[in-house]
Amino acid sequence: MTKTIDYFFGVGSPWAFIGLDAFEALAAEQGATIRPYVISLIEDNGGISSRNRPAARRAYWTKDLKRWAALRGKVLNFENRASLSDPTPAGFLVIAAADAGQDWLALARALQTAFWSEAADIGQPAVRQAIADRAGFDGAALEEKAQSAEVQAIWNANIETARAAGVFGLPTFQYEGELYWGQDSLPFLESHLKGEPPVS
Repeated sequence: MTKTIDYFFGVGSPWAFIGLDAFEALAAEQGATIRPYVISLIEDNGGISSRNRPAARRAYWTKDLKRWAALRGKVLNFENRASLSDPTPAGFLVIAAADAGQDWLALARALQTAFWSEAADIGQPAVRQAIADRAGFDGAALEEKAQSAEVQAIWNANIETARAAGVFGLPTFQYEGELYWGQDSLPFLESHLKGEPPVS
């Protein structure tokens, strides 16, 4: 039986960036297919943006990000972060790639690395198009598709699917109806993929 993992994530999520390689490796090791759902935080279900949290929690969040980034071999660049555009449109590019049957994981990795390691302003069309080109994609074609009503419909459907499933934060992995929130929950997903029943 084919194993399929529903992957709810956003290009602008640092936790999705930090955990992407480990997640991809786990899926490959277990022979699982990854089904992408690019989304935003689902505030209706309790998702809270870091900017809306108290200062003490934001400070800890930043420290924890740095700890996990170091553990996963990732580089985080916080310089000029407040001046960068909303990275959400970069997610539309990933949706466009997935819908076209292209390597959306490679594109997501390229965009996330540019955003989180290089502080690239991926909210700008020319910037994300150049990143896509460097990663081996036709950036102009993807950008055009990303602006289509079709991709917007997929984005909206992804959010509704996430909301109905109980997803709130990013990234979230769903396997056999069980949700695993956060890249730090990958060990629990691994156990489930190996056939151990999830804790009820």
